[in-house]
Amino acid sequence: MSKLNLEARMTIQTLVRQQLAQREIARLLGVTEGAVRYQIRRMTEGKVDGRSNQPMRADAVGEAIAHWREQNADAPLNLCALHDWLVSEHDYRGSLRSVQRYWRRAFPAPALRARRRVETPPGAQAQVDWAHFPRVIVGGERTDLLALHMVLSHSRHEAVIWSLGKDQLAWLDCHTQAFQRLGGVTATVRVDNEKTAVVRGAGAWGTINTSYRRYAAVMRFHVDACAPRQPQAKGKVERQVRAQRQRADPSALCWTDLGELQAWSDEQCERASRRRRCPITGQSVWDSWQDERRLLTPLPETLPEPFDLVHTRRVGMDGLVNFEARQYSVPFAYIARAVEVRGCARTVQILANNAIIASHPRHTAARLVIDPRHYDGLPTDRVVPPPPLGRMGRRLQELAEEPVVHRSIDLYARLLEVAR
Repeated sequence: MSKLNLEARMTIQTLVRQQLAQREIARLLGVTEGAVRYQIRRMTEGKVDGRSNQPMRADAVGEAIAHWREQNADAPLNLCALHDWLVSEHDYRGSLRSVQRYWRRAFPAPALRARRRVETPPGAQAQVDWAHFPRVIVGGERTDLLALHMVLSHSRHEAVIWSLGKDQLAWLDCHTQAFQRLGGVTATVRVDNEKTAVVRGAGAWGTINTSYRRYAAVMRFHVDACAPRQPQAKGKVERQVRAQRQRADPSALCWTDLGELQAWSDEQCERASRRRRCPITGQSVWDSWQDERRLLTPLPETLPEPFDLVHTRRVGMDGLVNFEARQYSVPFAYIARAVEVRGCARTVQILANNAIIASHPRHTAARLVIDPRHYDGLPTDRVVPPPPLGRMGRRLQELAEEPVVHRSIDLYARLLEVAR
């Protein structure tokens, strides 16, 4: 070694404190004993390298560098761009290395911030994230698939749900399937800032998606959105996504349909849970999950159907609510009350007090969707039912409900008789 670098000098200092002989230090570092004695003498006298006190060439453009730093405070640091700017705008003749040395001395790196390691108690948190698997062969065709990972933060047990998309309906449906496999619902669910979870902003100051917020209220959990650009905030699910790509990547096999892939994935998750060890309990992840699942919130008796749109509407005096440029009927007892309207995959559900009071087909050609049974029934303390249908109305209703091929001439004759 012709020249001792900083690491070697620090090694000499450490070995001297450990009272190692100078000859042994020289042998370990591959230098002469004289070089070791010289470095020990300099450290004892407190001398420093004289080159550190020499002026730098970039000192002449120090004000320009400070101005550039202020103008680019919000952009990623790029000293190559700074050097090019100095050469073109200030005719700087120094090298990029000289700019780097000046920057380190003038603007030292900020102090490191330690990370707090927090382990959540059982049943407190689940972490959720998507994983993308392109060109998986399903049904003889290459398909881009998505896997939603939900990991219990305490036991590390996970559920993986496969989906063809990541829209709002898929987001909620995958949540429901994951909760079913985990055996309950955690108090909080930590999510990334997907638009299906956070519509504006990010983290604690973001605006939670209306559909997701309502779904969380029904399933009884709190949405905990991560701070932006902080993947370590949900490191447990990030680690499981990485592990899946290594041990259970479906791209190497061919699948008949998503059902077959889902069954295989469930089996892989169980095997991994029985094999892995939970760092908190020291038991297997599977055994730790058995203890944790008793502390999870039980699933609702009736699981909510996934919905991508939810609104609060007031029922009109005619028993109708407006939704998606259509009007839907509800039981007359809810007139003048606020109800919740959900747009599901195939139906429009209308709820009051978290109970479904009406359900209609969604996206129909008709703009007025009415169930006549909603206008029948006994009066309540606040609403009296509408007058019953007369003879003509009942006949018209019977005629409308009768299939056209079965309508007889006698039916029309009876209808004409009523009209007289």
